[in-house]
Amino acid sequence: MNINTAKFIVSSPRADMCPQTTLPEYAFIGRSNVGKSSLINMLTGRSKLAMTSSTPGKTMLINHFLINEQWYLVDLPGYGFALRGKREMDKLRNLIDHYVLDRQQLTCLFVLIDIRHEPQQKDLDFLNFCGENAVPIALVFTKADKLPLMKRKPAVTAYLDHLKEAWEELPPHFVTSSETRQGREELLDYIEEINRSLSGQQKA
Repeated sequence: MNINTAKFIVSSPRADMCPQTTLPEYAFIGRSNVGKSSLINMLTGRSKLAMTSSTPGKTMLINHFLINEQWYLVDLPGYGFALRGKREMDKLRNLIDHYVLDRQQLTCLFVLIDIRHEPQQKDLDFLNFCGENAVPIALVFTKADKLPLMKRKPAVTAYLDHLKEAWEELPPHFVTSSETRQGREELLDYIEEINRSLSGQQKA
């Protein structure tokens, strides 16, 4: 897939205030510092696109970017930021839950995982929450360039083996690096494949 146009549309404080369209949405979420903004910029080929969601006051919002006038890339707030107060954490979780569970346009939720770390409980809890609620997800392992090549596959395998303890069928997964652009084509091709499938269903 070629990204010809990518533009910021709106930041929404609640899921029910997101754009009222029928276009598919591919949302990205992960713990703080997982490299989400860098990944979004790498995928779209726009070095400062995701900075819109990084400016003060937007970290608690749902950010929509229109791609090729055909689908939305959605930047969700990061979860698990320990320095937030309980009230703010509850508000953030409520925002995420309502989007993930109630947003009919959500086509796939890409959950970002730092490939360098062993499974973190907050990630596992969120993944299990998605599984229990039949949320369509894919795993995106980030920062692959931070690990030696020989350690990348074992790190992913270990993570997936851990998930197998609770999951009957594992979600698709991608290994990426915002620095080297690893995984860009695979991830965008996956989105394009889903879009084509949706288009075929509409024609049928």
